Amino acid sequence: MSSDARQFAPATARNREPILEVLRRVLPAQGLVLEISSGTGEHATFFGPNLPGLTWQPSDPDPTARASIVAWIAATGAANVLPPLDIDVRMPSWPIARADAVVCINMIHIAPWEATPALFAGARRILPPGAVLYLYGPFQRDGRHTAPSNEAFDASLRARDPRWDVRDLGDVTAIAATHGFGPPAVTAMPANNLSVVFTVI
Repeated sequence: MSSDARQFAPATARNREPILEVLRRVLPAQGLVLEISSGTGEHATFFGPNLPGLTWQPSDPDPTARASIVAWIAATGAANVLPPLDIDVRMPSWPIARADAVVCINMIHIAPWEATPALFAGARRILPPGAVLYLYGPFQRDGRHTAPSNEAFDASLRARDPRWDVRDLGDVTAIAATHGFGPPAVTAMPANNLSVVFTVI
């Protein structure tokens, strides 16, 4: 019997419905959505079929994650989810020329800070004016954590890798502005997370 390459992230089942509710509002009805740092592939193969007018392009720099994404596509039969691309946001160019939106869930706090400006720079290269970059995850606001659980999570991140931490939304917004994005639209989400939507000016 062949082994199953699918990986499972428990948080996905908890957050995918609230995220989908926001994505229905902010993504275009049709077009190509690039997902950065797709991880296991569970989000891609849930959002794709629930947003049938869109083509979902997952990506991840980790070959194990890409194998999981392929396995999830096969297991779910998600017809509008493409095979994953190998994208590290810090690459000077991405292997995709254009997208109608970019989605990035739970990445910037588990990556070095330089990944955040690289994400905005890369998204700006491939997005047209009026297109959105959607971020989801925990954020500090005005230099403070929004909940004790986020402060504890931040400490655990720093213990795992000193380059990781819960980013301050003001710092992220300042970086976005330097790459041609307007101020964010913020939606409070369960478990003290935020949906943050930046739009190309």
